[in-house]
Amino acid sequence: MTRLTRRALALGLAALPLPALAARPAIAPLTADDRALVDKASAYLQGLTEAKGRFVQTDARGTTTQGTVYLKRPGKARFAYEAPSGLLVVADGANVSVADSRLKTFDRYPLMATPLSIFLARQIKLDKGVVISDVTRLADGFTITARDGKKQAEGQITLTFSNSPMALIGWTVSDAQGQATRIRLTGLERASGLAPTLFVLNDPRPKSVGRARM
Repeated sequence: MTRLTRRALALGLAALPLPALAARPAIAPLTADDRALVDKASAYLQGLTEAKGRFVQTDARGTTTQGTVYLKRPGKARFAYEAPSGLLVVADGANVSVADSRLKTFDRYPLMATPLSIFLARQIKLDKGVVISDVTRLADGFTITARDGKKQAEGQITLTFSNSPMALIGWTVSDAQGQATRIRLTGLERASGLAPTLFVLNDPRPKSVGRARM
């Protein structure tokens, strides 16, 4: 897999240049029941200040990888992939850093240029500054599809929740071409006192290595 492909598939976090989405179809207004689910999801995410669990990622090619995830709102997350992936993705509150120990690469992007900023925000209001394009009911939960209303982040994210218990169980990040990266969460539980060092990722390469980004 090329560096560009691996970088683009790192949880859909990489803010790669994408075509403008000016031709988006009109979005139907949310029903009262839809808004109730959006409010329910917003309240849950607002209360999810610290959490940890496991994740399984499936990319557009069907390749799966897994690892451990840590979340600390506002703005912080850590996705530690298991071998042989070699990827480590860290959001520090301002930027998202992607280190690849196999390819010996390091890239950094503004957090606000990624769809994940939607649910890592300090104040989560899924009806404020976010465009909700779809709310779908499932047999045991529901999904909410959203994109950045300010258009700082291209693509969209679909958050998946379970009803009993109410929990975030995954998400799908789609780019402008429809390529999707899916994350399934298992054992996500609230945590407290997560070490600040979990959310710090500096360029691990020697200073002599060129650091120009693609």
